[in-house]
Amino acid sequence: MLYEGKIWAATSDKPVCLLPQMANRHGLIAGATGTGKTVSLKVLAEGFSEMGVPVFLADIKGDLSGMVESGTHSDAIANRLAGCGVPSFQYREFPTVFWDVYGKQGHPIRATVSEMGPTLLARMLGLNETQTGVLNILFRVADDEGMLLLDLKDLKAMLAYVGENARDYTLDYGNVTSASIGAIQRAVAVLEDQGGDQFFGEPALNIADWLQLDGDGRGVINILAADKLFQSPKMYSTFLLWMLSELYELLPEAGDLDKPRMVFFFDEAHLLFNDCPRALLEKLEQVVRLIRSKAVGVYYITQNPCDIPMSILGQLGNRIQHALRAYTPLDQKAVRTAAQTFRINPAFNTEEAITTLKTGEALVSFLDAEGAPGIVERATILPPQSSMEAIDADTRAAELQSSPFAGVYDKPVDRESAYEQLAAAFQRQQPSFQSVTPAQVQVSTAAPSMGKPQGFMIFDPTTGGYVQRELPQMDAVPQQAAPTIAMPQAPVFTPSFMDSSAPAAPSAPILQVEQPVPQTQTMPVMVYDPSTGQYKQQMMTMQLDPATGNYVPAASAPATQQPAKPLTARELEKQRKEAEKARKAAEKAEKERKAEERRQRADELREERAERARRNDSVLGRIKNTAISTATRTVTSDLTRGITRGLLGSLKNIFN
Repeated sequence: MLYEGKIWAATSDKPVCLLPQMANRHGLIAGATGTGKTVSLKVLAEGFSEMGVPVFLADIKGDLSGMVESGTHSDAIANRLAGCGVPSFQYREFPTVFWDVYGKQGHPIRATVSEMGPTLLARMLGLNETQTGVLNILFRVADDEGMLLLDLKDLKAMLAYVGENARDYTLDYGNVTSASIGAIQRAVAVLEDQGGDQFFGEPALNIADWLQLDGDGRGVINILAADKLFQSPKMYSTFLLWMLSELYELLPEAGDLDKPRMVFFFDEAHLLFNDCPRALLEKLEQVVRLIRSKAVGVYYITQNPCDIPMSILGQLGNRIQHALRAYTPLDQKAVRTAAQTFRINPAFNTEEAITTLKTGEALVSFLDAEGAPGIVERATILPPQSSMEAIDADTRAAELQSSPFAGVYDKPVDRESAYEQLAAAFQRQQPSFQSVTPAQVQVSTAAPSMGKPQGFMIFDPTTGGYVQRELPQMDAVPQQAAPTIAMPQAPVFTPSFMDSSAPAAPSAPILQVEQPVPQTQTMPVMVYDPSTGQYKQQMMTMQLDPATGNYVPAASAPATQQPAKPLTARELEKQRKEAEKARKAAEKAEKERKAEERRQRADELREERAERARRNDSVLGRIKNTAISTATRTVTSDLTRGITRGLLGSLKNIFN
């Protein structure tokens, strides 16, 4: 409640009030379980709302939902009010909007993957440093190629795409290994099971919708139903950090105002800092330090002040410390640490008082008008004006229907993004008929009824498809049989990120190529060569087998010969692997041959250098070198003497 324009939170020998102009200096509510932290939170939240400041708080136990209803009078509350010296007290409800990440107990809260960013998303997924780097590469690739990352479906599609094209991105972005991609995919699957598929998507939450006032000018209290979200600690903590980051980017600089624009209450604050990477902790410290200038207050609720990093604990000017239990040496150390954070009151021993506080009592220290910490007071917290009980499902449903945001966020939207773009690109890459391997081609030599074709189809290894070639000139015999090349439909493979319900590619047509030939004729036949993985043409003498109506080689044409049995898919795959193995073996042999040539050349050069060294080091070599040196010195001396005599003669002529 308000007292002289200030939030009256507790009473010692006088009212202990929180100044509104100092509320954006952040705060801390600490204490053991059952000592009254929730009551302190509600009293401050009600005071901010009555002052016209919007509030956000996380409801982990469900009892904060009672703020939508007026409190009920009881003897305990009457005694508390009498002990606090409250002259008049009014029970009232407060304007409240319920939110829920899972959309069950409030309006859905969604964020896009791009808004979350790789740093916070890596924390949510529990990635190590290397995997976080790969995630950063994925975001860079998506941004450079204009692909929106909105939901987990887009994230999984980009993971598959970057993994399949890792070689193309390594030089520009860095190394991407299949092991890191697999680890991220497993983490995404776990996040999806925890409800991440409901949190990531559109319409994304507009943080400005939390900065609302009701018709009476009171600040709206936004309550996040976190009883289920709390069971996924990393998702809970990352969500709260994302809210702070979004709010920091949204609001302009404000300086010192008469009251804050908004106040956040983060319950179970220790989850924000558990296993927090150093880079993320530094970012959080920066936000906490700078968001004050945006006129936003952040209040942490935790059991022990030691749960908060010292760099952040030093930024919390307004403090309410409930009782702590000192049963172990570690607990005693925590009590001493908590006592040392207060400005000493000579009227009592702070360290001793922390362990003897009753439920509803607290050590309170708020900043004064000059921004200095106030002397700690042992005070009794006022009771809240709203109900302390959780509301039932019918009341919650009625509040959701009458909410100003009813229907705004309830229905998800799935617009075109990375998944749809990649799926469309994959469909465009599919040919009009499915490619088949060379081993899948079946040759039928049944007699045709059509004329001579213009060409035949041949597998081209360079393109991975079939091309048309001109037929060799042959004498047509229209009344005889002709071979038929049938290209069966190949199986259609779909990437793992694509929906299996997507429409299948059209079936491959059967291409019939007919060639009239005589009953006995030497004709070109395509023969598969496993060593090269290609077909080669050979001339073979073929004759018609009357028993089957098929053409067979002339050397093996028994009347009872059966047509070749089509190869199974496993046999086709085996042939393909053997051809690929043969091709790689040929490439390896060629590389080894070139390497051997280089080694031989290097050996020859070394031998030549060694031979020259041996010649120079021999007796004849030394004599030869000595003779060359002597001749050089003789010539040089003769030239020098000639030049000197010429100069001396010139000088004599000048002086004479």
